[in-house]
Amino acid sequence: MSSTTENLASLVSRMLETDHRVERRIIAIAGPPGAGKSTLAEALVRELNDALPDKPAVVLPMDGFHYDNAILDDKGLRAKKGAPETFDADGFIALVRRLRAKSGLPVSDEIAVPVFDRAQDLSRASAQLIRSHHRIIIIEGNYLLLNRFPWSELPALFDLKIFIAPPLPVIEERLIRRWLDYGLDQKSAELRARGNDLVNAALILNESLSEDIVLGT
Repeated sequence: MSSTTENLASLVSRMLETDHRVERRIIAIAGPPGAGKSTLAEALVRELNDALPDKPAVVLPMDGFHYDNAILDDKGLRAKKGAPETFDADGFIALVRRLRAKSGLPVSDEIAVPVFDRAQDLSRASAQLIRSHHRIIIIEGNYLLLNRFPWSELPALFDLKIFIAPPLPVIEERLIRRWLDYGLDQKSAELRARGNDLVNAALILNESLSEDIVLGT
């Protein structure tokens, strides 16, 4: 991002100003793979939890809703893993609706959510707990603002929508580095990045719904 510190301070300030300490707020950080969504989400949670005494902020990654590889094999989608159709979108949307606190309705004490283990290439069920004091939930994921059903049902559930939109060459460089870091050789890393990953990145950049805040690089 062009001014990470400045963007972070501005976002934290905005969230603190609207922290009503009653109802749960759900913030979306969307963007293509390699955009820096998880880095920004984790930084926001650290800053918010340092500023507020009850540590109310938590990150919820969308990636926990990857279909298992066995299901992808059965569907013939293994080579497209990471594309919109390789996620349990309906299950994810149901979770966001469950997390969405409505006026006058109690927030569940604990909600277990899955977490994707990238090193093992699988989702671990009930690996994270969203607790009742988590009133600021920062959800990060590729398709949170995608204008395709059923993903298009999500934006109405968010209180604040942040979109990170780096140029494709920057995304490509980051994705190659990511696959190198996971042990692929240079040629394999380039193939992974320039194949399915960049196709998905272009889709996200071109077909996402309106956002409240756009961050670049």
